[in-house]
Amino acid sequence: MAILIADSGATKCEWSLAETRKKSKTVFTQGISPYFLNTPQIEAIIRNELLPGLKNRAVDAVFYYGTGCANPDNAKLVKKAITNVFPGIEVQVTHDLFAAARALCGREKGIACILGTGSNSCYYNGQKIVKNSPGLGYVLGDEGSGAYLGKKVLQYYLYNTFDEELRFKFEAKYKGINSVEILENIYKKPFPNRYLATFTLFLAENRGHYMVENIVEDGLNDFFFNHLCKYGESWKLPIHFTGGVSWAFRDTVTDLCHSYEFELGQILKNPMEGLIKYHLDQ
Repeated sequence: MAILIADSGATKCEWSLAETRKKSKTVFTQGISPYFLNTPQIEAIIRNELLPGLKNRAVDAVFYYGTGCANPDNAKLVKKAITNVFPGIEVQVTHDLFAAARALCGREKGIACILGTGSNSCYYNGQKIVKNSPGLGYVLGDEGSGAYLGKKVLQYYLYNTFDEELRFKFEAKYKGINSVEILENIYKKPFPNRYLATFTLFLAENRGHYMVENIVEDGLNDFFFNHLCKYGESWKLPIHFTGGVSWAFRDTVTDLCHSYEFELGQILKNPMEGLIKYHLDQ
């Protein structure tokens, strides 16, 4: 049986066609957010970006995990697009946090966290998500995420908080950048969360500078304090992480777990390997 598994964030979507005793086929498309895209637009992404990469290989079932799909209306919207492309087969659509829980915890209890373009967390009992700290999106929340850290980078730059060394490096990396361009991208152009998250790379490239370390540690600590500390289970069960931010700054994640006396579980760059194992082991 060929199972197509999708893990979609706001920035990119990873699709893997998995079969027992066969190497998985992986295709990347742009991220699919039902808050920004309608059914025809999602269907167009699947047809134009995914299908050419699959090269006519048969698909027997689709398990889609995506940002925004905790909302039932959004999940229906995405499911309709997938069903239009793959008619007559099983299609399940759920949210990206459930993907993280299954990939990180398998069928065991644990705390699963996403630190990518956005952030989220939950207590998972081995079968379902029992508790979820509320996600408020990149404007009000998303502590510890790429968008959250990127916003701090831009604040430091625009408020002229960076010292001379960091300001020089920032302007050398983002040649010609100015406040007009930044505000245009954030307040007028689509996908401002993705735009903000791109500036996290500046932090990763300048580790060791005290201002960079302060931004990273403070941003991740905001996630620990506002979310992980709200679960009583955080001191009883392993806490797992997935997403580009948790992977890039895994040293800081590890240090914070020790500071809060949490048991650190896995840190995965992305959940796909764990999802493939979960679905093929059923």
